[in-house]
Amino acid sequence: QVQLVESGGGLVQAGGSLRVSCVASGRTFSMYAMGWFRQVPGKEREFVASISSSGGSTNYADSVKGRFTISRNNAKNTVYLQMNSLKPEDTAVYYCAAALYYSRFHTSYDIDYWGQGTQVTVSS
Repeated sequence: QVQLVESGGGLVQAGGSLRVSCVASGRTFSMYAMGWFRQVPGKEREFVASISSSGGSTNYADSVKGRFTISRNNAKNTVYLQMNSLKPEDTAVYYCAAALYYSRFHTSYDIDYWGQGTQVTVSS
């Protein structure tokens, strides 16, 4: 079983920055494409960003493009989401996700493993 543990969430003012991290268990982290989703009450889980297993390819939702950056450090079994210029609309629970195939990030239903989520709250 692959376990994903997020950290780094919290409260930040609009316009500020925050970096959330996700540490994966096991020895096969480099085999997985990784990504982030977010969810607010009453809405579907929304794709945010993804990164290929090698780190050579990334993809972002239009709503965060230019503000968020996904990266990974395979030696540390960790994926990061750097969030800049945060807006109140970014407030959500952010979930780390792993999939054996990069193409599975087009929908949350195809994700293989999920983290427990970390709350990010952006105040106005």
